[in-house]
Amino acid sequence: MDFTGESSLTTLRLAGRLRAQRAGAWALATLGDPLAALTQRRGQLDPYPVYERIRRLGPLSRSRTGLWVTCSHELATVAVRDRRMRVRNNSDRLGDGLAALSPGLDDSLVDFEPPDHTRLRRLVAPAFGRAKIERWRPVVEKIAGELLDGAGDRFDLVRAYATPLPVAIISELLGIPDADAARFAGYGQALAGMLDGVRSLRQAAEIRAAVDELKALLADLVERRERAPREDLISELVDSELTGQEIVALCLQLLIAGFETTTNLIANAVAALLDHPEQWAALAEDPGLACAVVEETLRFDPPVQVTQRIAREPIQLAGQVLAPGEQLIVGLAGASRDPGVFANPGRFDIHRPDAGEHLGFAGGHHYCVGAPLARLEGEVALATLVKRFPGLRKEGAPVRRPATVLRGMLGFLVAQGS
Repeated sequence: MDFTGESSLTTLRLAGRLRAQRAGAWALATLGDPLAALTQRRGQLDPYPVYERIRRLGPLSRSRTGLWVTCSHELATVAVRDRRMRVRNNSDRLGDGLAALSPGLDDSLVDFEPPDHTRLRRLVAPAFGRAKIERWRPVVEKIAGELLDGAGDRFDLVRAYATPLPVAIISELLGIPDADAARFAGYGQALAGMLDGVRSLRQAAEIRAAVDELKALLADLVERRERAPREDLISELVDSELTGQEIVALCLQLLIAGFETTTNLIANAVAALLDHPEQWAALAEDPGLACAVVEETLRFDPPVQVTQRIAREPIQLAGQVLAPGEQLIVGLAGASRDPGVFANPGRFDIHRPDAGEHLGFAGGHHYCVGAPLARLEGEVALATLVKRFPGLRKEGAPVRRPATVLRGMLGFLVAQGS
């Protein structure tokens, strides 16, 4: 079956490359390579013991995969802020061949580097400032309440609440018409999976289709807002110095980064709270602790587990030298459980005074510009949930999604307590 429109020979070559990558990772994991272990199902479902193995190798070690890796909080903080490193771009993420099948993603704020990144961030950042995002609190509260109105006494937290909430918020933020909202959510799911790397030609084709359709939808919205501005983010961006193409690319990035990650933040927080009943009880007694819960979740079980940096020039770190082009895997989640920084790092504690030292939003000039929105959504989602269902309990263990970069769930049944 032709998924790509490319020649049969190219398709076969790409399929062979993907199979070889999977086989190589499995072999290295079998030989005990911890970084390769993170790409296997066992390591994906429970990565924290693997991060501890990596930490025991020292602040910086080299995997048999050829990649450098760190789970040191100190070194990770340095790495994500070091301008001598760049983030991975579309080709790094997909491979040159697969990148050709999923065009249109290299114009995002994440993939740009200075000076373009500096210019774009300067134009975009005001729209995501805390004061402006705070204006959306009533909207988030309204949507959260409506979702719980229809949830019933027993429901799947992921499907009924944690997923539709950020989708609805992003749709409102961008001014997506109601008629397009369902398709918009589907695009978000297809694109978010790209963060863990494309694993098949079918997935590459799905991403390509989602990108093409979403770009058309967003380009149409940009044209409409140019003619008739409204109170939404696209209208605000149209009023800036951004080009139409840049606006579309930034909206794509918002969907990729702001949909699945916020879903995972909410679900991971509730799972941790229900695993620690005394913490849930504390939140029920004082819903104002929801802010603290968000920060501790970003430390204890963050939605984004790892990121990557690539050396632009020779860089000395922890007594080692990274050559130009060499890649460093930064274990954000592992670094946020560094015992050299956090006392009892494997304990979930919403009263932890230094939880804000986490690396859940990375750092440096690529620090997540949407962090204020994610924090607001997480805070409101948790406070609304605990007020409505103070006796909430688990109905079985969460069904985790096997993935390396994004840590989330496929399902999580919960029920109102008696």
